[in-house]
Amino acid sequence: MNSVVLIGRLTRDPELRFLPGNGRAVATFTIAVDRPFTNAQGEREADFLRIVVWGRQAENCANYLGKGRLVGVQGRIQTRSYDTNQGDRRYVTEIVADRVQFLDWGDSNQGNVQGTTTQDDFVEADGFHPVDNDDIPF
Repeated sequence: MNSVVLIGRLTRDPELRFLPGNGRAVATFTIAVDRPFTNAQGEREADFLRIVVWGRQAENCANYLGKGRLVGVQGRIQTRSYDTNQGDRRYVTEIVADRVQFLDWGDSNQGNVQGTTTQDDFVEADGFHPVDNDDIPF
């Protein structure tokens, strides 16, 4: 079974692209996920994980998420490889999201949300599921 559930904050705004040919949307972003323990110096560390989102959900992420936003991601781990121009093989491990939940809404000046937008202003679309922080099941 290949399943992962993560909660973390975006390290920068999502990047949205459309594939040539079929025009399918794909968004990528990185989230910082805190580790549940501290290091030898008593400091908390984080892992930085690349997230890939497809289709309508990718467009929603690009439109409504921004750096610092808290998200929940459910999906699978994928590893792929490619060859560089110098002939070296590079490996990339990323999370392919089946579902992205926007977990905080912050103030209206944070991220890409403009004005006095609230959760009620959004309509659920493929994979876009606004929730209250008190409703987080994990």
